[in-house]
Amino acid sequence: MTNAVHATGLVKAFGDFRAVDGIDLTVPAGQIFGVLGPNGAGKTTMLKMLATLLPIDGGEAHLFGVDVRREPHRIRQLVGVTGQYASVDENLTATENLRMFGRLQGLSRADSRATAADLLGRFGLEEAADRAISQFSGGMRRRLDLAASLIKRPPLIFLDEPTTGLDPRTRGQMWDTIRDLVADGCTVLLTTQYLDEADQLADRIAVIDRGSKVAEGTPEDLKSSVGASTLQLRLADGTDRVHAAEVVERILGVAPALTPESGRLSAPLADADRAADVLIALRQVGLGVQSVSVDRPTLDEVFLALTGHDAGDQNDPAGPAGDDRHDPLEVAA
Repeated sequence: MTNAVHATGLVKAFGDFRAVDGIDLTVPAGQIFGVLGPNGAGKTTMLKMLATLLPIDGGEAHLFGVDVRREPHRIRQLVGVTGQYASVDENLTATENLRMFGRLQGLSRADSRATAADLLGRFGLEEAADRAISQFSGGMRRRLDLAASLIKRPPLIFLDEPTTGLDPRTRGQMWDTIRDLVADGCTVLLTTQYLDEADQLADRIAVIDRGSKVAEGTPEDLKSSVGASTLQLRLADGTDRVHAAEVVERILGVAPALTPESGRLSAPLADADRAADVLIALRQVGLGVQSVSVDRPTLDEVFLALTGHDAGDQNDPAGPAGDDRHDPLEVAA
């Protein structure tokens, strides 16, 4: 199988801080490959390196066999990039934006007009074609931004957190659009901090934490790595949560995840029958349980098991959590 992306030992440093620290990445052509991690994990920095927007400090990268360092102009013909923030001009209409991007990418006037009309139709924006972007909703802007990245029909699309800030309905529409891109022959490299998004879309997922890849596999592989099933306990009001967690760890041999706000404990189960042992042990020490269930593991539990924390923002030396000053794809090197 042809690899759309093959990178080994990627490194990017900002002073003493390594935003990307030795990441290996292989993305087969024709798939949706998810890169999952919190803000500040290094996801966007890695994409910028692959897209030639930041120099590679260490390691090697090839897109469809083309060396990213040695042939950046060829790389730019292979990749379409949609960043975290819409890059369209708010003073122009949707049609004018797409025609402008087409001309900037070398299309003739006639071809840019035809391409703009085609893309507006594909992304359901025909009725808004002559409206100024300032009148667009967030979801419409994201769809237009994605359309602009497809003007030259690149075989590889980089989507950097494409559904950030969208409402659930619009997120679902974007997911359908991304699936359609792959059905049309594209390869998609998708970064996200949304666990459900990676689970829904990705054929394979790389989990990135603090600049390093900590795991990779299909969603099912990753879930299986933390157990065949998961015990979910909601403790009764007033129950000593720390004591309950100690009991669960003693019975199962693994520390449970605790959600203090809801009084919920979750722990992986190699054998679903052990759930009864936990309930008996809690009852014996007088700890109350409001509800119990045994479910398949989620990516939330995978991330917690792999990293020791949830998939929220990380504080990192590059800047405040969620404000990675080196990451927006609109900033060229």
